[in-house]
Amino acid sequence: MADTASQVLLGSGLTVLSQPLMYVKVLVQVGYEPLPPTLGRNIFGRQVYQLPGLFAYAKHIMKIDGRAGLFKGLTPRLCSGVVGTVVHSKVLQRYQEADQTEPGASQKEPTSSLEQVIKETSREMVARSAATLVTHPFHVITLRCMVQFIGRETKYSGTGSSFITIYREEGILGFFAGLIPRLLGDIISLWLCNMLAYLINTYALENGVSTMAEMKSYSQAVTGAGRGPHPLCTHLLFLAGLLEPASQGGQHEPREQPILPEDSYREAVHVGGEEVSLRQS
Repeated sequence: MADTASQVLLGSGLTVLSQPLMYVKVLVQVGYEPLPPTLGRNIFGRQVYQLPGLFAYAKHIMKIDGRAGLFKGLTPRLCSGVVGTVVHSKVLQRYQEADQTEPGASQKEPTSSLEQVIKETSREMVARSAATLVTHPFHVITLRCMVQFIGRETKYSGTGSSFITIYREEGILGFFAGLIPRLLGDIISLWLCNMLAYLINTYALENGVSTMAEMKSYSQAVTGAGRGPHPLCTHLLFLAGLLEPASQGGQHEPREQPILPEDSYREAVHVGGEEVSLRQS
């Protein structure tokens, strides 16, 4: 129980600190581009027009809603983190209790490393899936609280009122919009990362790790499993899990397209062997 409480406190602190970053990330992913591109240099030193970065977007939000505006959606996100951590820990605890009460558990022959990885990964998959299923309504509310900044709406102003609004307009299914791609992305990410960590440990390192706890920490540190970045191959699933609940929250204002300076149209492309200018007419 103490471990769960410490995980909740640590997770809540990280959630508060990362909320502005998460807010800007969501707005960028749904295609919100309120600021024109600026002239900068890429990694090769070439001058190119670039969209503003994190701090420019954050300043834009603060200019409109103040500092508190960077923390929209924080309350349901905190609820999601707390409930998800408790459910995840309870599921894994039930598995541990089942192992201890299983007849002949002490005399059981040790399983191979691969079998142990598959067993632990399967249990982790069940625990994460249960946590995702329970907390997805909070995830939906979090996204809609953030995305309504684009259209300057106030429909989702609080966690409790948002529950009532979604249930009244969309029913129970409204709380689970985007659940399937989110679950699939999480499951595929977990299996890919853990199996990759096992392969690296078995075939690439001279001295392999000896315990499953070390395997878990190694997997999360090397491959980004757990709460970290997701692999590129599952990014589209996570993006679909974000866009589906966000887009069903009502009508928003059209996406603002940046106006490129005239000089940016001086580039040319070759079509059918002929040079075609991209300059605006």
